[in-house]
Amino acid sequence: MLKEIFIELVSKYSNDQKVLYSLWDYIAKNYGKKNRYYHNLSHLENLYQKLLLVQKEIFDWDIVLFALFYHDCIYNVLKQDNEERSAQKAEEVLSSLFISSERVELCKEIILATKGHQISKNNDVNYFTDADLSILGSRWIDYEMYFKQVRKEYKYYPDFMYNKGRIKVLQHFIEMPKIYKTRHFYNTLEKQAKQNLQKEIDLLSK
Repeated sequence: MLKEIFIELVSKYSNDQKVLYSLWDYIAKNYGKKNRYYHNLSHLENLYQKLLLVQKEIFDWDIVLFALFYHDCIYNVLKQDNEERSAQKAEEVLSSLFISSERVELCKEIILATKGHQISKNNDVNYFTDADLSILGSRWIDYEMYFKQVRKEYKYYPDFMYNKGRIKVLQHFIEMPKIYKTRHFYNTLEKQAKQNLQKEIDLLSK
């Protein structure tokens, strides 16, 4: 499904079949790496489904889709510049497709926003970051699977190091006035997200 969505998206900007499938192969290869337990194609699929719910509210759907496919294309838990490098890759690809610089900048802005998830003046950015964080407000059984998958991605770190860092991240979200910036995601997920985050903190603190 994701492959068809991607090919259809890129086909709007290029009719070179070699280019289309080369770009998809890059996506499939990167998100399909064995050490990606959460930040993989399943994450993209879930993100896509969440964004579909608010598609009518999104101004530049194509750019949001490009951001979806490239926002975690470079992901190394030992590095701190994953979002920057992913945004740079998106810029290279979109520029090669002759997409306007303004739209390329929006794509980069969306990807970079997933680093801090702060509110943006552009609601397309807010819808994307909210969808990216939608797992936090999922049912506990799904949330539990998510944080176990993330732990596997950080398997290089011993518990005492990982737990301390993870609690800091979770606390950051709990202390936000609002985790979700848009009405749709706030109304449906905020309360459950705060409960899930606190429950995980309690587990890590034992």
